[in-house]
Amino acid sequence: MEPLAVQAVARAVSDNVERVVVGKRHEVLLVLVALLCRGHVLIEDVPGVGKTVLAKAIARSIGGAFKRIQFTPDLLPSDVTGVNVFNQQTTRFEFRQGPIFAQLVLADEINRATPKTQSALLEAMEEGQVTVDGVSHPLPEPFVTLATQNPIEYEGTFPLPEAQLDRFLIRLSLGYPGRSGEIEMLDRQHRAHPLDSLQQVITLHDLQRAQTAIREVHVAPPVKEYIVALVEATRRHDDVYLGASPRGSLALYNAARAWAAISGRDYVIPDDVKALAEPTLAHRVIVNPAARIKNVDSRIVIADLLARVPVPGAQPAAPGRGWGGRAAGA
Repeated sequence: MEPLAVQAVARAVSDNVERVVVGKRHEVLLVLVALLCRGHVLIEDVPGVGKTVLAKAIARSIGGAFKRIQFTPDLLPSDVTGVNVFNQQTTRFEFRQGPIFAQLVLADEINRATPKTQSALLEAMEEGQVTVDGVSHPLPEPFVTLATQNPIEYEGTFPLPEAQLDRFLIRLSLGYPGRSGEIEMLDRQHRAHPLDSLQQVITLHDLQRAQTAIREVHVAPPVKEYIVALVEATRRHDDVYLGASPRGSLALYNAARAWAAISGRDYVIPDDVKALAEPTLAHRVIVNPAARIKNVDSRIVIADLLARVPVPGAQPAAPGRGWGGRAAGA
């Protein structure tokens, strides 16, 4: 599959999802980037902005098996992964799959579950399998987790540990729609919810071919150096207690390739890296307490680094000269 074909797949899915989720094209494309990279998405926003609807619309558009897990404090790990049950007829234990066995899993309000239950997702998200009573069970392909959490309400929640956050390829926020978008939403739901009539637009085979295609997207050595320079800079920033891990470099590298393919190119440019730096790195960066007092968060840190880390191929303009050393107006 050529990059232009990947672009067509992304356009078909995003156009279909936008029939339900109004005015969030960029956020939908970020979710598609994660799908193409076989990565997971953390959607962090206040209630009622369409997080669950977005996940359902994506699942219906690609035709994958969809399961929803409502995370609560009393949820057990076995409620997620599955459990061995004794069969009296065969006198053997049989494994009954949990809701994690689906191609697209919505982990709704993931931070309401206890750390023990949250940890049940670690192996699934990283290795594509779950282990119950010493036996490993592979998850269906492709496997993607879309998790949601409310960043405002902290009572009765358990913050995700760094190891869990690091397994999400992308973190994004939907935000409130504009006034015109909200009016359009009211019009679309006047008689029925548009999600009820949403149809599948691509097959899982199309998605898997697109996933394979982005592996062929070329990344030049200077762009690789730029990616690593950005990640290394998070570890040396004055406001950062813990910078992004090497998994962050891989996440930015793969996401930039997917973004290039969605844009119809078979090569990555620095602008692709800039576009994906904040969604892939910000949730991997821990800001120190002194910076938090000054209302500095990880997104501000990434924006600062994008302004400071030199872009490959760019040369500072000499006094009285334009971009790249050319005389102004030449």
